[in-house]
Amino acid sequence: MGAALLAKQKGFEVFVSDMGSLKPEFKAELVQAAIEFEEGTHTMDRILQASEVIKSPGIPDNVPVIKACIEKGIGVISEIEFAGRYSTSKKICITGSNGKTTTTLLIYHILKDAGLDVGLGGNIGTSFARQLANGDDKEWFVLEISSFQLDGMYDFKAEVAVLLNITPDHLDRYGYQMQNYVDSKFRIVQNQGADDVFVYCSDDEVISAELVKRGIVSKKIPFGFNQKVDDGAYAEKDKFNVVLNHDLMSVYFQELALQGRHNVYNSMAASIVAKVAQIKDEVLRQCLSNFKGVEHRLEKVLSVRAIEFINDSKATNVNSTWYALECMNKPVVWIVGGVDKGNDYEPLFDLARDKVKAIICLGKDNAKLIENFTGKVPLVFEAFSMNEAVTKAYNVGDKGDVVLLSPACASFDLFKNYEDRGRQFKECIRNL
Repeated sequence: MGAALLAKQKGFEVFVSDMGSLKPEFKAELVQAAIEFEEGTHTMDRILQASEVIKSPGIPDNVPVIKACIEKGIGVISEIEFAGRYSTSKKICITGSNGKTTTTLLIYHILKDAGLDVGLGGNIGTSFARQLANGDDKEWFVLEISSFQLDGMYDFKAEVAVLLNITPDHLDRYGYQMQNYVDSKFRIVQNQGADDVFVYCSDDEVISAELVKRGIVSKKIPFGFNQKVDDGAYAEKDKFNVVLNHDLMSVYFQELALQGRHNVYNSMAASIVAKVAQIKDEVLRQCLSNFKGVEHRLEKVLSVRAIEFINDSKATNVNSTWYALECMNKPVVWIVGGVDKGNDYEPLFDLARDKVKAIICLGKDNAKLIENFTGKVPLVFEAFSMNEAVTKAYNVGDKGDVVLLSPACASFDLFKNYEDRGRQFKECIRNL
């Protein structure tokens, strides 16, 4: 929608085609903007007349309509690529398999509190294109960028690129080849020059191995626990240090609003970006301590009869769930499952043995989960609705336990998206 409105405003002849059905509010907007559209079909003759196609990130490249466009030599791009042509902002772009949303919102929070002219967009909130169509270009934009969005980006440039981590995810979209997924993530640095900045996790083995192969010309600034650096962020006992151009600032872990090792990484990355944007230390420190976390990401819902419920619906891959289980310090009743994206559950086995007393497999097809975790945890159940999952979890839980929804899978079998899954979880808890 944002791309259509921006394109219309820039004088393009625009046609919107959706194989699904359009929401009534979108239809009303298209009519008002005098944009032609169709739903429930793709009129190929019309589409193949396009000089350019802007594709929704959720659509794979191997569907017939996109294959036909590519075969005809029509450029297929993402909304971010298109919007980037019409923005004069400095763009801070965050990608990674996990932690993108949290880090994006934290960086936005810091820059906004510091009084900068800053916008938020990408894979979160209002689309980048729509904001530009509304005449709302900023000095800075903080953009969360998924691998699917990166795949459709060619001339776009991030003045500050942040790569948090790379772990197997969405391999079904990348021919089950990890290198294809890695290549996609590294598109975050394409078109960067010597004056641009690349912030990355030096503890991530995949990133470190890839850096050796690539001639990245931008200023590389690492963060991690494992080594002291001259420029970047590194951990030291109970704190982390951020250094840029010999200016050092230390932050104690206990001061951070976001707890857990994975959130220290997110806070380090955000702190480097804040330093690059020349934010004062006192503003940065305050923002790191008063930031409110992300909904559906290790979100404490409430306790019912001393059983604590935590909503981590945003954990749609194995690595995300690993972090969630790793920071649990009470016996866990774990709700897991959904659409498996080629998951390897082995990294979760030790944590499951140590911390999980019962697993509730929630999905249309739970066979792979049941096979993987039977014998590794005392109790394994199935559920086919959120209400059934929450009720079973509550019944099997004891005082002092935690019920953790951390699915490690996509949500599209039983829910509209991970937000819908998380909200249903919270609603079912309140109904207890």
